[in-house]
Amino acid sequence: MSLQGINLPLSPQLQARLVRYAELRPCTNAFIDARSPGSDKKENFTIIGPGVAENPAQHVHIREPHGFNIGGARQPPGCTNSLHSHHSEEVFIIHSGAWRFFWGEHGDAGQVNLAPGDTISIPINVFRGFENIGDSVGFMFAILGGDDPGRVHWAPHVIINARGHGLVLLENGSLIDTTLGETVPKDATVVHPSTRKDIAYIRVPSLEEMTGNVVRHTSLGNLPVPAMVPSGAREVAIISAAPNADGHASAPIARPHGFTLQHLALDAGAKTALHARDCVEVLLVHRGRVHWRSDVGDQVELNAGDTFTVPRGMGREIAAVTKAEIFVVLGGNDAEPARLLPTRIA
Repeated sequence: MSLQGINLPLSPQLQARLVRYAELRPCTNAFIDARSPGSDKKENFTIIGPGVAENPAQHVHIREPHGFNIGGARQPPGCTNSLHSHHSEEVFIIHSGAWRFFWGEHGDAGQVNLAPGDTISIPINVFRGFENIGDSVGFMFAILGGDDPGRVHWAPHVIINARGHGLVLLENGSLIDTTLGETVPKDATVVHPSTRKDIAYIRVPSLEEMTGNVVRHTSLGNLPVPAMVPSGAREVAIISAAPNADGHASAPIARPHGFTLQHLALDAGAKTALHARDCVEVLLVHRGRVHWRSDVGDQVELNAGDTFTVPRGMGREIAAVTKAEIFVVLGGNDAEPARLLPTRIA
């Protein structure tokens, strides 16, 4: 039976942990390059955690620390996110659109194209950028390791290109928007382009290394599935530092990130076992509609693009209203195993 349009009960505690795609609040001047030609049409989102936005006005949907941050990027065709580096792992999950990722100080060290359902993990201390190369607006989720992912380090030319477009970045990490009448405080220091010494620590990965950090949606069907996964469901590990207690074999991306990433596919009408976890669990719905319900009566329908974070220890199951896919982010390098609960929800 379709649950579309049914008002399912959800407690205020859990309602605060749900972010609908349609209710995402973008920031269009989150970073120093947001007015630079070619990058001036992008939207940035901070869904869970403080993120790395330089604009203090960036809306944060869920502030509760999770051990990782989840954000999003939405860009029209031809729009580019400028070259930058992070001190934490950054993972992108393509939700819609066609995207080109490139790296190196000037973006000419290599590139890889991604499609919906593809995942890329970009190592720390690497200048990277990305561009929507499709013919429609695209969106992707971004996951950064740690509660405090630190600040963005921009390639030198990005700071140069931003000059004269109204945004000024300060050494304390905040952004001044002069087009809104803001002025640089007298005691503040403005960020200048990095010197060669400043960027000496930046790595330039080979094409082989970077393509080894890509997991294609088309390859998910070839990954091993644990024996405990019920009929009509398929769950595989994408990122995990080691084989974990859920029965997943080594993931294709096996280095530590501070979180693990799994992909859950459900046939229409299929459901997971009733279970609980002692780590945080965030559901990023990629396709379809699912009916999530707890063992204490909370229920909600989740649709493509929605984000829902489940409290530690809560019993839950997921039933597919239509054929569905969910990317599941779990706290820790080797996620706590799911505890199967003895009864099912009626």
